[in-house]
This record gives sequence, structure tokens and C-alpha cells, in this order.
Amino acid sequence: MGLSEFCRIKWERARDLKRKGKYQEAERELNDALEEEPSHLLLKSSLADLYMRQGRLIETRIMAEEVLAADPQYPQALFVLGEIFFKENNFEEALNCFRYAFQKDPKPYITLRIARTLRKMEQYEKALEELDTVLVAQRENPSFLKEKALSLNRMGRQSEALEVYEKLRSLDPDDSFVLKEIFRLKGRGRSDNTVVKELSAVVKIPSRKDDAQLHGYLGQKLKKTGQVREAAAEYRTASQLEPDNLYFLKQEGFCYYRLKDYSMALECLGEAFRKDPDDFIVKGTLEKIYTSSGRLDDFLSLLEETLQLHPHNVKLMGKIKKIKKLLDAKNE
Repeated sequence: MGLSEFCRIKWERARDLKRKGKYQEAERELNDALEEEPSHLLLKSSLADLYMRQGRLIETRIMAEEVLAADPQYPQALFVLGEIFFKENNFEEALNCFRYAFQKDPKPYITLRIARTLRKMEQYEKALEELDTVLVAQRENPSFLKEKALSLNRMGRQSEALEVYEKLRSLDPDDSFVLKEIFRLKGRGRSDNTVVKELSAVVKIPSRKDDAQLHGYLGQKLKKTGQVREAAAEYRTASQLEPDNLYFLKQEGFCYYRLKDYSMALECLGEAFRKDPDDFIVKGTLEKIYTSSGRLDDFLSLLEETLQLHPHNVKLMGKIKKIKKLLDAKNE
């Protein structure tokens, strides 16, 4: 069933806003369209996709299942449901959803998700086979080449992975992730101290001093050689260069935790937790610090503050109830 002119315009606006990361604005456009055509499956599955991108998995599942109740083979809803299963680490169900979606709508982006899911399931050969179905015609597709390199690396075929990354570098010399992987693979067999020395020189080069991935990789190597405070400084630089990449902020926090600088650890990990409350390692580390220092009430405040930012996070609600019970028992 086609969309009316009004709804088509709204849907296209929502699609453009989604590409820009403006999910709430996109959601408003779709809701406007759904007021006119409340049963349209494309609009509903598009809204489900927006919910998913905002981490609202319960609403995502409800909306996707509404669509599938009307049409059990609707590809967009199958894809979204697959994404939910993927986020829940239920890779078998995710793979089934992606394969069914591909049967109805054989798009390359679904093939990519199939390959990633197979990699997570450690079925690397099958992942490569999926990727090659696209790469045979699109030999310079960056997304597929990166995924191929990841699978090759997991298989221990590092020399082949390096060849793929070198090809990617020729396509985009400024891709910092690719450059970092090239450094990592070329550094095999050399001591960590040697790699640290080389990377320390590289990140001082004007063209590379603002490369977050290289600073992060240097942080990783410094931590491995026991230079934890220096590692924290590199992770901080990387985080400042790529503030949306929470990995660097988390690693900085873990460095401070290892140094027993709990004040700085709480600052870094607390900020990361507010943005990504589903990271159980960050949450567990925060709980250890607050518990050992007798500050469970401050941990509760952090949890409640984070819930305000992520009001649909069921796990947060459960943790808050648990901490409240502990505090009540302590105060009795």
C-alpha cells in the first residue's frame, strides 16, 4: 500500500533526520504521518527502527511485533526484530530474522548484518562467504571490506587481514580505525615497548596528532607495559578528540581504577554510565567503588539520575530497587 503525498513527505523527512542522528525530530515526523495513516506498516516499522536507535527496546519490540502480526514476512520489521535479538546477544534468533528479511528484500545492508552475526557466532567461513557475495561486484565497498578484515583477523589470518586494511587505506588514507589496525598488525612480533616508542613518535607528527584511534591504541600499549597513568592520559586525549566514542572514556576510567584513584575513576566511569547504562562492566566497577567506600546512597543517586536520561531501561529500574533494599536494611 502506497503512502499519501503528505505521509510520503513526512517519511522522507524522518529518514533524512535519522541519517543526521536527530531521532526525536524524526520520531515527530513519523507520528504526524501515523495520525493520518495509523496502520501503515512502513511508517510503523520505521518508527520501530527509531525506537531501537534510541535504546528503547521494549517499545521497539512492541511496534515490530505489531507490524509482523499484520504481515509476518514484512522485511523491515524482521530486520528490526533481528537487531533487537543481536543487541540481546541472541545471535541465533537474530540470524533467522535477518535471513528471512533478506529473502523478502535482498539488500546489501542485510547481508552485512548476516555476516556480522555469523562473526559473533564464530562462524567465520560462513561470514566470509556472505561478504563475498557482495564484494564480487562491489570490490571497494568499505563496510564489507572492514567486516572481512575483522573475520580474517579472528581466524588468525592476520596477513590477509593486513592486505584488506592496506586496500582500505588506499581508498581512504584518513580512516583512523584502518590506520590503527595496520599499526597493530604490523606490530606483531615486536615488543610492546618498541611499539610504544614508535607510536609515541607517530602521534607527535602534525598530521597524526589529532588521530583518536592512534592515541587510544597507544594508551592500550602503555597500559600493557605498566605505564598506567600515561595510558590514562592517552585515553583522555583520544576521548577529547572523539567524545562520542565511549570506549576511550571507559578505558581512562579503568586506568584510574587500577591506580586506585577512585575519584577520577568515578568521574570517567560515571559519565560513561550516564550515556551507556547497559555496560555491566562499567556498572559493576562503579558499584564496587561506591560499596567499598560506603557511599551506596551516592550510587543510588547516580542510578536515578541515569534512569531520568534512559526512562525505558528496565535493568536500571531493577538495580535501583535492589540498592534501595540494601540501604533500607542498613538503616534499620
